[in-house]
Amino acid sequence: MKKTDIILSLILLAGLLTSCIDYDDASRLVNVKVQLSAPSEYLPGAEVGEHEVTIKSMSMERTARTDANGLATFEGCMPDLYDISASWELSGTEYELLTGKTGSANGYVVTANINEQPLTEEQEQAPVVLQAAIADKPALIISKIYSSGSRDANNKTYIPGKYIELYNQSDEAMDISGLYIGLLESSSPQVFSLSQLDEVYGGDRVVVKQVFQIPEDESFMLAARSSVLIVNSATDHSDVSQYEYDLRQADFEAKSTDSRHENNDAVKALPLVFSTFAAPLTYMNLMQGGPCGIIVFDTDEDITTWEKTYGYGKTTGSLAYLLVPKSVIRDGVDFLKKNNTSGGADVSTKRLFADIDAGYVNISATNGYTGEVVYRKTVGITADGGKILMDTNNSSNDFKVSTTIAPREYDAY
Repeated sequence: MKKTDIILSLILLAGLLTSCIDYDDASRLVNVKVQLSAPSEYLPGAEVGEHEVTIKSMSMERTARTDANGLATFEGCMPDLYDISASWELSGTEYELLTGKTGSANGYVVTANINEQPLTEEQEQAPVVLQAAIADKPALIISKIYSSGSRDANNKTYIPGKYIELYNQSDEAMDISGLYIGLLESSSPQVFSLSQLDEVYGGDRVVVKQVFQIPEDESFMLAARSSVLIVNSATDHSDVSQYEYDLRQADFEAKSTDSRHENNDAVKALPLVFSTFAAPLTYMNLMQGGPCGIIVFDTDEDITTWEKTYGYGKTTGSLAYLLVPKSVIRDGVDFLKKNNTSGGADVSTKRLFADIDAGYVNISATNGYTGEVVYRKTVGITADGGKILMDTNNSSNDFKVSTTIAPREYDAY
């Protein structure tokens, strides 16, 4: 055998040994079934209807429509771990007809989601049950998170240009003064797993490390179909790299005494009202590669009096985290860290329950510095040209990742 043939054979053998799936083994392809189950709020006899169900693995994504009984069939699937999801909207009138309860003018979103579900031959006979749930459709949504940072011309890491955006999805201007912005805890290992939160707090709390507040001393009217831009440093960062922008027109700045974050006195301060950390960490602690999930919430209570925790099973510690009741949360995005082993996010580290965010987002690099921003997809245009952003209560469906989308910009439709 020639030397080149031996090398080629070794390469092919290594590929076979390291492959998780044997794509040449056609006998392994299976026809799996997914049963969509109506939300518990539906009246007895109310039908779930026909809806699109999506299955997605690391290597493929497919969609099928359920039949009249809510059953979707996917033919010729490679056995693997799949994220399974479905979502649809209900108007206030539809909600009343299906639940018998008074509906909201904003409408509702129905979501169903299972992460990392094995799909094997078993699902040919026993379908995966995909349980749907109803959530209010918020008028104000988290629309963009830029946490990754970038590198300058000398390959030096750069983090001051981080920012987030909130978007008014409604047709009317809204006053967002007094709104709270919470950054989810980002410890490794995490402070509480979802199962531990369910065990200790009945699944009714979210753990945060920082809370900022839109100043409540005066109204801040956010126009319909527009963003509020909240930054760590409201200065011009555009000369650092192609991924950074001039943020001098930001609406709010998390003022910092950290020497890396230059403040802009012309931009309103975003007060820090709770922090797990001591000064000078008064800027938004958005982790470059994640996790850096966010919630927005409203309350008339003094949040500094809310219960704190040191973590699951702990009664003392150096870091105390705030517990936020789910009932006050208006929107949430679960931003996870990429897993080096699997190539995707580690779903076991989700911080938000499915009724807040059924999915998650992540960027391509474990440690960040890629200039990547996560942002909501555009799904429609209003009569006056305003953009309608995707909000299915599942960030895996709703968000995209980009290195070119600028602040206050979204995809064309």
